[in-house]
Amino acid sequence: MNSDIVRHMKHFLLLAAVAFSTASAMAEDVTSWATAVSKQAGTGRAIIFRYAKDFRDGFNESAFPDRVILVWKYKSDSGMPGLNEHGAMDRMEDLLEPMIGESGESVLVLVSTGENLREWIFYAKTGKKFLAALNKALAGQPRFPIEVHTGRDPEWSSYVRFRKGVRE
Repeated sequence: MNSDIVRHMKHFLLLAAVAFSTASAMAEDVTSWATAVSKQAGTGRAIIFRYAKDFRDGFNESAFPDRVILVWKYKSDSGMPGLNEHGAMDRMEDLLEPMIGESGESVLVLVSTGENLREWIFYAKTGKKFLAALNKALAGQPRFPIEVHTGRDPEWSSYVRFRKGVRE
């Protein structure tokens, strides 16, 4: 593997560890977080996943039937975001924390980064309220280059499918 990519990956993993430690407090519904890494067969590059591993006793998934995916596309030879872009992603996530994570209206369950794409997957009580909170949280900020996709997923099929694929 190219030494620039290795250096970038080590720095990214350090930043991911810092983000992981602060994100674990994002929602009180999530009691523990974990990470997983997937190597892409065609490129040998990694995708890093940060996911909600455990939820508080009595947590009711069915109270959050709408899935919201935030997508941030970027360009990088290594497949990982550069330092400035990574910092902007963290800044956006920090802005979302009080409006979305702590409100009890949604829960962040999965963040994936790699292959020139970062995705945050949330489950929300309603997609409409999530979008309103998202707009309020990001108001007055420079525009973040994200796409927002919402849809019903009362069975949490995206999250369940991911968890079934994780080898612990």
